Amino acid sequence: MPGFETIGQEEQKEVNEVFEKSKVLFRHGWDPQRNGVYKVREFELAFAKYFGYSDALAVTSGTSALQVAMKALGIGKGDEVITQAFTFVATVEAIIEAGATPVVCNIDETLNMDPIDLERKITEKTKLIIPVHMLGTPANMNEILSVAKKYSIKVMEDTAWGCGGKYRGNFLGTLGDISTFSFDFGKIMTTGEGGMILSKDQSILEKAKAYHDHGHENNPSLPRWEDSRSSSGFNYRMMELQGAVGLAQLKKLPSMIEGQRKSYFEMVDVLNKFPQIKLRPSPAESFETCDALIFFTDGLSTSRKCREKLIEEGLGTKILPEAITWHFAGTWNHMNELVDRNGDLDQVLSESKEKLHRSVALPVSVFQDPSRLGKLERALNKVFA
Repeated sequence: MPGFETIGQEEQKEVNEVFEKSKVLFRHGWDPQRNGVYKVREFELAFAKYFGYSDALAVTSGTSALQVAMKALGIGKGDEVITQAFTFVATVEAIIEAGATPVVCNIDETLNMDPIDLERKITEKTKLIIPVHMLGTPANMNEILSVAKKYSIKVMEDTAWGCGGKYRGNFLGTLGDISTFSFDFGKIMTTGEGGMILSKDQSILEKAKAYHDHGHENNPSLPRWEDSRSSSGFNYRMMELQGAVGLAQLKKLPSMIEGQRKSYFEMVDVLNKFPQIKLRPSPAESFETCDALIFFTDGLSTSRKCREKLIEEGLGTKILPEAITWHFAGTWNHMNELVDRNGDLDQVLSESKEKLHRSVALPVSVFQDPSRLGKLERALNKVFA
């Protein structure tokens, strides 16, 4: 499943260095006391380099990354932002907190943004499109980017579940105009809480840096207490201990993905024994992080029966079918802004609902106990034999 499986001496060493050499936990200033230890900045630069960028911005969470990125793009009141029906609630919450109006489109068979429905939802108010690479599978980015280019709309990739994955040879998070990542405790690499922003436009990233730090522009010619500012902001700063953990986790990212992919395809071999099951497809030339293994059944009752039998064997599912209400916009009637703009969510997103009700998501481990495969086969035999 995620990076918490791999936490060990490497993370401890990076954290110890903060206490042994620096004792400064704040990411800015205190230069004389630091003795050259700047973990958050080191993490940002290492992360940027990994993805082929020169700079990045670390923040407190994947949710704050979404909001900070939208503020940097100038998204606000009167603007519409389109995202997909299957995502964590935070994607839509961030749109609302940015002051914009959320619009949701249906998902295709990859369970990511449907480019056809995306185009139907575009209006003269549409200012941003947020595809989400759900559970490690890339969205159909070529089609989405083509629609965005046609209407001159920016694209922000929500790469919370796709860190290290690729689409047609390019890292997820490097295809749109700007991208966000999450490092919460359930993601493939973790800092406990935390997030990151990448942008092709350094000027946008500089705006994000200022907004996430109360408007501080961190002018090198001025002391911090006299720093220049040209806009308001808020506090979404990552702290040094998170940056320290992130540095160690980033070095492990390739091996963590390799471990997840190995476990994933071992489980696929089991699922292939059941002709009643259809695996979730992925776009051509995808390199998935394999955060979860999703398959389709004939309907909700069978999906729930799968979960019941998996639990009997000491296994479980991930998000689908048990946590759908936190990850399907069709159930978010508590968000007035969403309902007012989109109407009857259950009706508008009925196509997505049908797909999700047929879906079962299995968590994937970096280190898989071989006995898990036998348990998986026994559970599915109880359903499909």
